[in-house]
Amino acid sequence: MSDAHGDHAHGNDEHGDHAHEPNGEHADGHADPHAPIVHDDAQDAWERRSAAIEALLVEKGILTHDEVRAAIDDFASRTPMLGARLVAKAWTDPAFKSRLLADAKAAAAEELGLDMGLPEIVALENSDSVHHLIVCTLCSCYPRMLLGPPPGWYKSLPYRSRAIVDPRGVMRELGLDVPPDVEVRVVDSTADMRYFVIPARPSGTESLSEAQLAALVTRDSMIGVARAREPIASTWHDSGCVRVA
Repeated sequence: MSDAHGDHAHGNDEHGDHAHEPNGEHADGHADPHAPIVHDDAQDAWERRSAAIEALLVEKGILTHDEVRAAIDDFASRTPMLGARLVAKAWTDPAFKSRLLADAKAAAAEELGLDMGLPEIVALENSDSVHHLIVCTLCSCYPRMLLGPPPGWYKSLPYRSRAIVDPRGVMRELGLDVPPDVEVRVVDSTADMRYFVIPARPSGTESLSEAQLAALVTRDSMIGVARAREPIASTWHDSGCVRVA
């Protein structure tokens, strides 16, 4: 199959009747629209290492390429709505909330029907007297299995370093002012232990369904830098709500 471009055909190392220079320009000096793509050497190294490990595991019969792809697809599908569903059920079902606080990993697997992975998961309940803030001071350990990928600020050095020494100031900068009579507890995540917050249930939501309540639960409220949304004048639907100012 020929690969014609304009009125000149591509050869193996020539462009029509003029050769490519190593810098991606033609010999006559004009820029080549097909200049080589620049790769990130560090990223390429990690990709090669990952591919080599995958190939070795497949060769030894430990897993298959299809299982790897399925795991990646599952990981990519995780969003904060999973955690929101758990919070909404905990708000409406005291027995489930007790199970969630006692063994969040088992309760989440029971409710969502998903594999929660290896790290332990701990649910922490906010109340009128206690407010929890989640951080990972070492890197970016985060309950991805329930909340999806972490936000950029969560991984940033300023957040990771300041959340421990000035949690109220950090939360204030992110839009949350915790009253002085409320105890703030900062919880440091690790590779083996991940945390998420059950935010306090907003008032005036007693008649809402679990789906409607889940629409009030945000990612940031499950990290502890925000409260759950208030049910401002809204049009409610079975699947959630549309908030109207």
